[in-house]
Amino acid sequence: MDWFYIKGILILSGINLMAVLGLSLLTGFTGLFSFGHAGFMAIGAYVTAMGTVKLGLPFAAALLLGAAGAALASFFIGRITLNLKGDYFCIATLGFGEAIRLILDNVQYFGGARGWPNLPRSTNFTIVVILNIIGIIILANLINSRHGRNFKAIREEELASQTIGINVFRYKMTALMISAAYAGVAGGLLGHYLGFLQPKMFQFIKSTELTITVIFGGLGSISGSVIGALVLTSLPELLRTFAIWRLVVYGAAVVFIMISRPQGLMGGYEIPVGKIFKKLFSRFAYGKKQAVGGGKQ
Repeated sequence: MDWFYIKGILILSGINLMAVLGLSLLTGFTGLFSFGHAGFMAIGAYVTAMGTVKLGLPFAAALLLGAAGAALASFFIGRITLNLKGDYFCIATLGFGEAIRLILDNVQYFGGARGWPNLPRSTNFTIVVILNIIGIIILANLINSRHGRNFKAIREEELASQTIGINVFRYKMTALMISAAYAGVAGGLLGHYLGFLQPKMFQFIKSTELTITVIFGGLGSISGSVIGALVLTSLPELLRTFAIWRLVVYGAAVVFIMISRPQGLMGGYEIPVGKIFKKLFSRFAYGKKQAVGGGKQ
């Protein structure tokens, strides 16, 4: 495998990671399972494409527009679905995702079912890595704040959270909108990496893949989301030697891991990246100080 091929897999992993990070906030930290995030990705992808192609905006501004469009759509869907409990919310989001796909199938302004070709291929490895780092930092700071503790409290016991004064509906809406914005950015990156958009790219199976990735990595773990996105995006490519059986092997591998480790790869644990870098920096500084001290002697 050459670097070009590996870089392509890493770019796709990073694009999926953006959507998974948002879904991790909604599902892993707030306890709301959504099967409609492909719909938010579709909105972000098409709004971003409209920004670059129809409006002539720079790619960064178009991405922000796509994220805002997805967040706005989530606000309206959240107003009517967030009071639903358990499986009913999942079903409502599933219906939303499929409705968005069917609408795009019939809107000729965006190419309809034939798709939208010849998009500028603005997404590259550097942009994806930078946005992933920004997305992880924002999510980590949010989770470690007072608001993050409120998200976790809602996940653990919604009624008790409401009793102690947490505005449950507002926090659910906040988690949904942030999650949708992440998915919108992922959709915009995907469309401008492939140079083509088609509604069937955002079918129900895409939402399922994102949810599986969050659970696979570990609910309530940002590190798990990162590892899950890398593993589950790369695994089908690594299994190409199995030809038509590769998706069967992929599914069997996921089922095996979920059975053997139901809490996910990380199980809510976070890799202490900050402490690791701090130790490495301290050792480097100590070694440099020793070298300077030895030179003076």
